[in-house]
Amino acid sequence: MIDHQRSVVQEFYVSGMHCAACVRRVEDALLEVTGVVSAEVSLATETALVESVEGVLDLMDLHNTVDKKGYGIKVDKGSDTVDVLEEEKKRQSDLRAELLLKKFCVGLTLSIPVLLIGKIGWVPGVPDLTPVTHRRLWALSGLLTLPIMGYAGKQFFVGAWKAFRQRNANMDTLIALGTGSAWAYSVMVVTFPSYFPGGTASPFFEATAVVITLVLLGQYLEAKARQKTSRTIEFLMDLRPLKATVLTDGVEKNVLASQIKKGTTLLVRPGQKIPVDSFVTEGITSVDESMITGEALSRRKEPGDQVIGGTTNIDGTIRLRADSVGEEMVLSRILELVRRAQASKPSIQRSVDIVASYFVPTVMILSVITFVAWYNFGPEGSLSYGVVTAVSVLVIACPCALGLATPFSVMIALGKASERGLLVRNGDVIEKAHEIDTIVLDKTGTLTQGSPEVSRVMPANCISEEELLRLASSIEIESEHLLGKAIVKIAMEKEIDPGHVTEFKAFPGKGVRASLDGKVVCVGTRAFLIDSGMVLSEQATQVDEFVEAGQTRVLVSVDKKYVGAFMIADPVRTGSKEVISRLENMNARVIMLTGDREVTANAVAKEVGIKEVEARMLPADKVAKIQRLQADGCTVAMVGDGINDAASLSQADVGIAMGDASDVALESADVVLVSQSLKGISELKEISRLAVGNIRQNLFGAFIYNILGIPIAAGLLYPMFGILLSPMVAGAAMAFSSLTVVTNANRLHSIIVNNLDSQ
Repeated sequence: MIDHQRSVVQEFYVSGMHCAACVRRVEDALLEVTGVVSAEVSLATETALVESVEGVLDLMDLHNTVDKKGYGIKVDKGSDTVDVLEEEKKRQSDLRAELLLKKFCVGLTLSIPVLLIGKIGWVPGVPDLTPVTHRRLWALSGLLTLPIMGYAGKQFFVGAWKAFRQRNANMDTLIALGTGSAWAYSVMVVTFPSYFPGGTASPFFEATAVVITLVLLGQYLEAKARQKTSRTIEFLMDLRPLKATVLTDGVEKNVLASQIKKGTTLLVRPGQKIPVDSFVTEGITSVDESMITGEALSRRKEPGDQVIGGTTNIDGTIRLRADSVGEEMVLSRILELVRRAQASKPSIQRSVDIVASYFVPTVMILSVITFVAWYNFGPEGSLSYGVVTAVSVLVIACPCALGLATPFSVMIALGKASERGLLVRNGDVIEKAHEIDTIVLDKTGTLTQGSPEVSRVMPANCISEEELLRLASSIEIESEHLLGKAIVKIAMEKEIDPGHVTEFKAFPGKGVRASLDGKVVCVGTRAFLIDSGMVLSEQATQVDEFVEAGQTRVLVSVDKKYVGAFMIADPVRTGSKEVISRLENMNARVIMLTGDREVTANAVAKEVGIKEVEARMLPADKVAKIQRLQADGCTVAMVGDGINDAASLSQADVGIAMGDASDVALESADVVLVSQSLKGISELKEISRLAVGNIRQNLFGAFIYNILGIPIAAGLLYPMFGILLSPMVAGAAMAFSSLTVVTNANRLHSIIVNNLDSQ
């Protein structure tokens, strides 16, 4: 059996896909390859995300399997950097658009005389032509159509043949069958006119020529519109400077940013971009991080602070020590996260792909039924009517619109979210975030700034303040909790060296315990210390008298004896009250769950305007609360710090982690708020609402187009109104249906920006 535990995910560029049916076939092909665990193919990004067992996947086997299905996959790029993959996609996109334009021009040039010949009898002043002259002109028309089919439309016939060899059918099949049948029928009319007595039939080479030309025009315009949807990726890639100034023994040297190694000394002047993630070693400045966090305000940086590659130095010359370079940079990880999210497939798209996989065969059957019905029950010249309607049915059907309806909207929504400092892991989040009706918030690091400071050190009579700080900081230096970091920070400021601890263990929501100097030291809540065996002394009881509103108390014991406490304050995040009010106006129920005491929890809740508060909650209690809410039918979003709230974030329908730009890899969250602003919650709901609305418009348009278009093409209006749809009109409708979907999706760029800016 294959061990799915050790798997890797690779991304590949896929070519030759035109519709949702193609997507389904490529996915099926990938799943046939030994070692592949799962595969998600995106028509919008033209990529495949392949999860495979580490060390098992054979890339050549992958290539050959997909190639046999009639599609291309660049397996040699599977492990390449983000830059190479994006450059390859852009190059292929540009080449495809250029080739489509060239083919369209050829098709247009040849279609004009073919169309004129077909309609020559309608031109005023042209004398009646003899049957022989008609046949000669028709023959010329047929010859002019050949290069349109053989060059401009070659891709449709080649694609249809490949699909046929695999016993499949796709959009190419519909176009090739439709135009090929029209051309073959026309050749029969010209070559064997006696088979069609009484002038009951006439060729329509112009239908073949014009349909191919219009489809090419539609594909060219669609290709250009597609390029607009990837502007977020291009924007992120353009953030990184190409060159940087390196200092070697005090000498400045300009080098390529890609050549910078970890530990290199860099010089960055005002107005220049930070080349790689670094630490400031000299100088003080302000840095514009808006392109990463979405926040307009610049941030002050001084020696010891971290700066992010791609951000802009504003007003001071600084020296840096390179830390993370290449694919380890924050910007590279954000770029990879956005790309992976855009390539992922929301559940609604999976459903559409299943429907689309049956679409083409169904259309082919309907085309045959249409021909048979017209041939047997149609008026005089029923063979001609049958061919025209059958071809129109084949040509008007558009699986492309179905395949593009969802992914383009999701791509744009994900891109706009990233520009606002919202890093979304997959498309499912965009699909369901607008349904969130209950928002659960942690307190520390979520509603508060996450930078707590010790406001008071309270040693017991048996110990000095310095020794209390040494004991507590020695234990907490091993912890990731924000309150513990506050204790470590004040100890470092007082230049107190921590001791060496052993047997460290953290108890989420309670505290930490370790051995130091042969003694057991516990740091945490009063309940935790009592559970650990601490005797509740009078001094420990009196600590409550000194706790101010909004402060948290942390107690310390040594060998079960109380030795002191810390009062820690963490200011509320700016704008939290306004965000809570906005969420309630969006009909969301807001609840605060915290492990802190009721007094502290209620003080913070009152300050920000939260009405529902539950305190003294352990991580397991938070998970249980979310489960109860979900059982009551609530769609729950959990907002926490991503460390202590990992279980709650995973349990919630949407897990949102507050994290700085270096925390983009938080695995437990569906969304990371890089901006660290709670307004990202309301922005996520709004982006989701707008995107889902756009998706519904696209799907409605695509389904209605096919539901109405196919019967009309089959001749539904002929008995009542005498209207029969020309294959040329059907081809034009099909060509522009996909373009309409892509254009409507691109409207999201401005709609999202305008709606969020007006909030």
